[in-house]
Amino acid sequence: MKLLITTQAVDLDDQVLGFFHAWIAKLAAEIDEVHVVCLKEGRHNLPANVSVHSLGKERGKGRLAYVMKFYRLAWQLRDSYDAVFIHMNPEYAVLGGFLWRALGKRIVLWRNHKMYSLIMRLGVMCAHVVCFTSPDAYVARYGKSVQMPVGIDTNVFKPDVPQRGTVLFLGRFDAVKKPDIFLEAIARLEREGVPLRVDVYGDASLGRERYAADLKEKYRGLKSVSFHAGISHEATSAIYGTHDIYVNLTPSGSFDKTIGEAMATGCVVVCANRAVREAIPAEHLVSSEKAESAALGIKSALALTDAERRGVVERERSYVEREHSLSLLVRRLVSICTPH
Repeated sequence: MKLLITTQAVDLDDQVLGFFHAWIAKLAAEIDEVHVVCLKEGRHNLPANVSVHSLGKERGKGRLAYVMKFYRLAWQLRDSYDAVFIHMNPEYAVLGGFLWRALGKRIVLWRNHKMYSLIMRLGVMCAHVVCFTSPDAYVARYGKSVQMPVGIDTNVFKPDVPQRGTVLFLGRFDAVKKPDIFLEAIARLEREGVPLRVDVYGDASLGRERYAADLKEKYRGLKSVSFHAGISHEATSAIYGTHDIYVNLTPSGSFDKTIGEAMATGCVVVCANRAVREAIPAEHLVSSEKAESAALGIKSALALTDAERRGVVERERSYVEREHSLSLLVRRLVSICTPH
C-alpha cells in the first residue's frame, strides 16, 4: 500500500507534534511508500520510503499559497498513494475530499476533540473512516468512527528510577490544560506542610503568553515549584523518568498522549480524564475544575508506600502496553487505511 499523510508539522523539535515523527517512521516500516504533506517542515530523520512535502509555513508562505500547493501535490502525487490519512485537521478532508473520492482514494480522518465545529462535521462527511481515542470525543457518536490506541512507543517511554516526592506538570501552558487549578492545588499542599518538589514544563501557545505570564507571577511565591521552558518531545521520556507523580488536568473529551507516556515511563498518574479510569486508582481520578480535588489526588499519590507504588505503576504500564502501544496503533491504522 502507498499512503498520503497530511499533518500540521513534521519536526522532531516541535513540543506538541514531535511525537508524530515516530508514527510516520513506524507506518513507513509497514507499507511501501509514504508521502507526507505538512504545513511546516523542521528537523526529521525518516526512512528512505518517506517523502516530506511542506506547504511552506516555515518560509512565511500565506494561506492562499498553502491551498494552491496542497491541490498541486494532491494531483501530482495521485499515482503515488492509495489512501489518505488526515491527522488532526479536518480542513484537509474538506479541501481534498471531493478530489480524493473522485480518484477512488480511501480517506481516514483522525479527530479527537470534544467540541463540535462545522469544519469538523464537513470533514467527517468527506471521510470513509474517522479515528478517535477518547470515548468523550465528539466524533465518537458517528457510525463510521473507530476508537483507536493513543500510540505510545513503549520502547522509548520505559521506567527509570524516579525521585520520590517529585511532581511533574508537562504540556502547553494554556488554560485548557488547567495550570491554574494545578498551581492552586500545590499552594494548598504547601499550606498543609506536605513535603514535595514540583517541576512545571511548558510554553504558552502563540497569542496566549499573557495568560501564562500572569499565572506564573501569581504563584511565583510557591517554594516547591520550579518553572521550566517547554522541551522537545525527544527529551520528555527522561523528564518523566525522574519524577514520582505526573499530573494532567485536561478535561475528558480528548485523550492527552502525555498521560500514556507518563504511565509507560513509570510515573504515578493523577488526572482528570475518565478514559483511563480503569487503569488508575479511584483516588487519582480528580476534577479538572476543583483545586481541592487535585490536591487530594496528589496527596494520595505521595502517600503510597514503595510496594503500593510498584503495584500502581505496573498496572499503568501494562494498560498502555495492552491498549495503547504504538505498535498496536500502527497495525490497526494500516488495516483501516488499506483499500477494501
